[in-house]
Amino acid sequence: MAVGGVLVTAWALGKGWSRSGLYRCLKEEGWTALGEGAWAEPGVGVDLRTRLRAVQFAAPGFVVSHRAAAWLWRIELLRVEAEFTDPEGVRKRKSVRVHRSALPAGDVVERDGLRITSVDRTLADLLLSGPRDEAVVAVDSALARRSVGVGDRERERRIRRAPLTRLDTVATALGQRRRGAVRAREWLALADPACGSPAETMARLRMYDAGLYPETQAEVVTFTGRVLRPDFLFRAQGVAVEIEGYAYHGSREDHRRDVARFNDLQQCAEVRGALRFTAEQVFHAPGAMIATIRRALGTMTGGGGAGVTGGGPPCLP
Repeated sequence: MAVGGVLVTAWALGKGWSRSGLYRCLKEEGWTALGEGAWAEPGVGVDLRTRLRAVQFAAPGFVVSHRAAAWLWRIELLRVEAEFTDPEGVRKRKSVRVHRSALPAGDVVERDGLRITSVDRTLADLLLSGPRDEAVVAVDSALARRSVGVGDRERERRIRRAPLTRLDTVATALGQRRRGAVRAREWLALADPACGSPAETMARLRMYDAGLYPETQAEVVTFTGRVLRPDFLFRAQGVAVEIEGYAYHGSREDHRRDVARFNDLQQCAEVRGALRFTAEQVFHAPGAMIATIRRALGTMTGGGGAGVTGGGPPCLP
């Protein structure tokens, strides 16, 4: 009776099993309770995908959406949560978050054996529901070519994923919604596919909030003629800012190349100073990061760095 390693209690009861007899049998055979009246077959990994499948089996009208759909699309997120949209808006579940909203047929697709929202609908949902930083991180990821992890934590590997959508199609998806659309469009205007990781997006947002607007992935040229693209550049002040991700160095050779690149960067004619910040600093000490950048900008301009900007804030699409 199990489908894809998942059994819904209602299926067995419909076949004549008693509830007490079913539960006793499942426990004796080593099935794992998933909640919401569903069980995972012995040997089946109980990951988020399995839990989503169990909920959708128990409530066929539910569509995987928001962060859960983004995770299935391999969009990078600050956090993952089991979320669904119920077009009928009458059913509730204790273990997952359920949104109530109409879902046109074109907004729902099949992926990994699950009914989920399309990429553009997923991003529109995140922009409409917020928070801002989480939504912009997801949009930046979806717009860009990214190296993303697949598989569970013990067997995770990284693959190169192509861009999933375009800025204009996300804007179109937002244009079909009403409530919260104005704020969502303002957040969408902050998207920048040139950012290469969630940490870079967060650093850019922290700088934006502080009134600092550097160029992203601007080209500079080394003394040997090699073109480099620092994560951020305040061109007028000649200050480059580099952000290191959590899994930045894969080997000694990667580390060697990175050190050589950083040294070359500081010898570019356009760069008079370069700063490096780790992802931990970006996420957990953004105030210190901004203060360091301001000091560097002030040193290069002979002032305190207040009000120093790059190209200015983004414009609405």
